[in-house]
Amino acid sequence: MSKLFVVGTPIGNLEDVSARALRVLGEVSAIAAEDTRVTARLLGRHNIHKPLLSYRAPVERRGLPRVMAALEQGDVALVSDAGTPTLSDPGQALVTAAWSAGHTVVPIPGPSSITAALSVAGYGGPGFTFAGYLPRKPGEMRRLLATLRDDPRPAVAFESPFRIHKSLAVIAESLPDRMLTLTRELTKVHEQVIRGTASEVIEALGERTRGEFTLVISGA
Repeated sequence: MSKLFVVGTPIGNLEDVSARALRVLGEVSAIAAEDTRVTARLLGRHNIHKPLLSYRAPVERRGLPRVMAALEQGDVALVSDAGTPTLSDPGQALVTAAWSAGHTVVPIPGPSSITAALSVAGYGGPGFTFAGYLPRKPGEMRRLLATLRDDPRPAVAFESPFRIHKSLAVIAESLPDRMLTLTRELTKVHEQVIRGTASEVIEALGERTRGEFTLVISGA
């Protein structure tokens, strides 16, 4: 049987890729990519030439048969646009299918905006809660934040540039005294880290909403 390698790739700076990840990407028979154009840039930077299979959300299951067929012929690497696959990125269905078919699934650790944001927040602990992308509806977000009110662990969440101001306003209303660390465009040219209460973060952020955001909310 073949191996499915779950490969962590840079979240921005293309230098943040391990020697092992590059070796695996150069040895597999094919690479399943969330966006083949993004992955092609990474492979071109390191002179790697491999067949690319589209495997993206929200139509993840459409690409599943093709990737599984490739696994029958040889080893395959799974990559997302940035960071570690399956963490709010496509991959869960493929990993489950690969195990069910008798293949081996091998993690190749790499960059993650989750751990990167936690490392600079300054209020980690024995664990943390990962909420993925915050709910779109304010009512659902308030219910989620209510579950954090008595939790001593910090919480990490993603947010898009289109909803960041609305989400920060809900956090300021629901958890006004909690410390919040906002990271934007980690490891990229316009990287930004802001730390304070949600209200202070809103003021410091201003109108700059381009890029991807990771939020770390301190525990109770």
